[in-house]
Amino acid sequence: MTLTHQASWRRHTLSFLTCCCLSAPALADALTDKARTLLAEAKPAVAYELLIGHEPARAGEVEYDLLLGIAAVDSGRNTNAVFALERVLAMEPNNPRARAEIARAYLAMGETQTARREFETVREQPVPEEVKRTIDRFLSAIESVDAQGRTTVRGYLDYTWGRDSNVNSAVGSPDLAVPGIGNFTLAPSGVRQPDDFNTVAAGASLRSPLGGGLALVGNAGGSKRMNNRWDIFDIGNWDASLGLVQSRDKDVYTLLVQTGAVQIDNKPYREHWGLSAQWQHNYNQRTQATAFLQYTDIAYPNRAQLYNNAVTGATNVRRDAVRVIAGVGFAHALRDYKTVFYGSAYAGGEAEQASRVPELGFSILGVRAGGQYQLSETWSVFANLGYEHRRHRGSDPVFLIQRRDGGSNVSVGAVYVPAKDWKVTPSYQFTRNDSNLATSDYKREIWSLSVHRDF
Repeated sequence: MTLTHQASWRRHTLSFLTCCCLSAPALADALTDKARTLLAEAKPAVAYELLIGHEPARAGEVEYDLLLGIAAVDSGRNTNAVFALERVLAMEPNNPRARAEIARAYLAMGETQTARREFETVREQPVPEEVKRTIDRFLSAIESVDAQGRTTVRGYLDYTWGRDSNVNSAVGSPDLAVPGIGNFTLAPSGVRQPDDFNTVAAGASLRSPLGGGLALVGNAGGSKRMNNRWDIFDIGNWDASLGLVQSRDKDVYTLLVQTGAVQIDNKPYREHWGLSAQWQHNYNQRTQATAFLQYTDIAYPNRAQLYNNAVTGATNVRRDAVRVIAGVGFAHALRDYKTVFYGSAYAGGEAEQASRVPELGFSILGVRAGGQYQLSETWSVFANLGYEHRRHRGSDPVFLIQRRDGGSNVSVGAVYVPAKDWKVTPSYQFTRNDSNLATSDYKREIWSLSVHRDF
């Protein structure tokens, strides 16, 4: 599982104490009061050490055994948790809290089918809705674990409505000055144009175990963005990948063959194929690191993408290029498992395939960072930012300067989960491309609301 899934699983484990409150209150004493306080403070190991010394005298007391079981499972002592919780169920077979906790213990021990039965038993009882949602997330985690041993196919649908302040990523003013040419005025399509848009997307993924931790994986998906007024800037794309994933202890190795295409105004714009390799190391449930390498061959099949350079005499040149990117990434969840931070840094570039057009090639340096915070069982908020510097290798034939771009991007939003497999995401995104070429210097803002459904 990914760090996000692992953190979510562990976070829901710790939240059971406060969100369930399933068992009927029993007579409290100093020992159980102290243990309950320690568990509420997320100190299960301390609570376990406090309780375990009293087991010979107090085993068989429902309140004591329940707290001991919770402390044991939260501190990783799953076998001891099962023993304590079985004593609770021997006295109160229908105690939903004990069944939920013993299901957690079985899940941590890898006995997923037993854990599933216990969780489903609890879910059928009259428990609060927030408890049912938490149990649904455990059941989803069990399904993910079980899926590692069988062929699975999953899909999704997504719809987004939004407002884009600059659908064509263009400059704000139509009046430009060009060295050696003078002033000229851009056509409306070359100037920033705001518009509303709708986007529909769908996709599917495949995972088929081959044995020995090796699995065949595949993904395919596509989207179509339709602008309300400026349909000449409608964008469609599709991507697909197929490859292998090898899991060994804390390491996961992935090798994929990828392909895809982009259309603008329903006309072919760009095609690509390539290879992607990644190594992921999971230090623990809260921390992981990655290293990746990507090779992409980019082709522009439409004759409208031919390029002319009057300075060098290169005419009717295809803009085809080869892109190579290498980078590293890191992700970490805080101890409360509600907060996750992640980031990456990468470098590389695009090399032009045609001769005498060095201005089409450029180097790339970039960084990205972000975080997510879980507000409740149904709400979370996120923020992402990135910066990418591009330096072209030759002088632009019109402006007679070597192009340099600094692209900044900031996005913030929230994720609402109204039901299992559903997500509603309102978000805001700001992009600033700071370029020394007047025709490439622009700002862009996007407000959007998306509805996502997994299958």
